[in-house]
Amino acid sequence: MLSSSSSSSMIRRVVPFFTTRIRQNYRLLNSSASALSQPQSQSQSQVEATDSVVMTENCVRRIKELQAGEHKEKMLRLSVEAGGCSGFQYEFSLDDKTNSDDRIFEHDGVKLVVDNVSFDFVKGATVDYVEELIRSAFQVSTNPSAVGGCSCKSSFMVKQ
Repeated sequence: MLSSSSSSSMIRRVVPFFTTRIRQNYRLLNSSASALSQPQSQSQSQVEATDSVVMTENCVRRIKELQAGEHKEKMLRLSVEAGGCSGFQYEFSLDDKTNSDDRIFEHDGVKLVVDNVSFDFVKGATVDYVEELIRSAFQVSTNPSAVGGCSCKSSFMVKQ
């Protein structure tokens, strides 16, 4: 078991690594997005789809089921964090508050909240709710910013 001082020391050494990694990928995503010019013939709906995060009907249905017993409206929060077997991982949680840097996407009365930094990693993505034999979970089923990931779809690598 780690002592408090060695645990704090380890955290101080690991945090800069993850912070640097997130910043590098954030810059990489921004530079690759600005380098790609979109053809003028794209329709407005195609442009909106790449500037949003879409929820499937299964996702909307499950959030409504989770809200049924709650007194306060809950939103699904999607964030991206360093970690997982592919470099970044998706984190889902239920939240009843928004922050000043959040983007809110709504479908059929259900809200999905994504902070600005995470949004750059999930632009144009689709969030689904999947029920399998081994687990039931929210997951990002498609992500145009991801080049690969693990088979459980909880972690991903960004395009370079």
